[in-house]
Amino acid sequence: MSILVNAETKVICQGITGSFGAMHTKGCYLYGTKMVGGVTPGKGGQKDDNGLPIFDTVAQAVDATGAEATMIFVPPPFTGDAILEAAHAGIRVVVAITEGVPVQDMVKVRCALDILNTERPADEQVTLIGPNCPGVITPGPKSGSGDSADSTYTSAGCKIGIMPGYINTHISEASTGKSVGIVSRSGTLTYEAVWQTSNLGIAQSTCVGIGGDPVRGMSHIDCLREFERDPDTHGVLLIGEIGGTDEEAAARYVKEHMSKPVAAFVAGRTAPPGKRMGHAGAIISGGEGDAESKIAALQDAGIAIAQTPAHMGRAMADALGV
Repeated sequence: MSILVNAETKVICQGITGSFGAMHTKGCYLYGTKMVGGVTPGKGGQKDDNGLPIFDTVAQAVDATGAEATMIFVPPPFTGDAILEAAHAGIRVVVAITEGVPVQDMVKVRCALDILNTERPADEQVTLIGPNCPGVITPGPKSGSGDSADSTYTSAGCKIGIMPGYINTHISEASTGKSVGIVSRSGTLTYEAVWQTSNLGIAQSTCVGIGGDPVRGMSHIDCLREFERDPDTHGVLLIGEIGGTDEEAAARYVKEHMSKPVAAFVAGRTAPPGKRMGHAGAIISGGEGDAESKIAALQDAGIAIAQTPAHMGRAMADALGV
């Protein structure tokens, strides 16, 4: 099984005719994702290079295709409106890839989504991933071939965003018979965690890059809750970084609610206070948010800690006992 998306999820791309939107739509399409169309205002009625229909609005795309999920590749000033357009059109999973979205815009978006979700039944509520994230992927068994690793696709998987699909492993291909969920604030570390676990014979049920902005959609806890419910997720690899208190909150959640083994890595041990490192949310300020306090909280919850990025896969394997 998986969380958030699966092989049957119908996906559109907002910003499908932009350079990045077009490139990653093709990548998702070749991976095996059920890409059913895209949205670019003023270009409705056309088709992209994959033969997918283009619509002027998300509502039109949903009505015509039954789309349930979207990935957003529109410029930062328009991302907030794109998220809300998708939510009001009935999209269930919104994946905002765009980097540099104004924090004020995201504050308004989060408030609007919170209100919207209180008015809807649980199975119709909107889940936002990102912004400034690599997306989400549920691997399927590999099939097909091509001239490069990226041209290998799956017949039963779903990739929404910019993650490299070929490094993922489906449970049917895992020598250990184990599958883990991965949740990360860092895109690059997500890929590294996937590569390491795959090389150790461990599959991934779903990988979620939640993004590194201070105001965003899904949190570590949101993902932990879903992974705990998924019977085919045998453990969770949590990747955090300096800034904020998400990892401390996640540690408390693991201690109180998780029955599955959890491993973790926290980036930014050498970052000086007051200096933003990489992501907009990665800053130590106000006496909180440093790596050591996060690591201490995670260790107190019984979580296996990887001391370096190179040891994330091994820490997860040890936690699983494989």
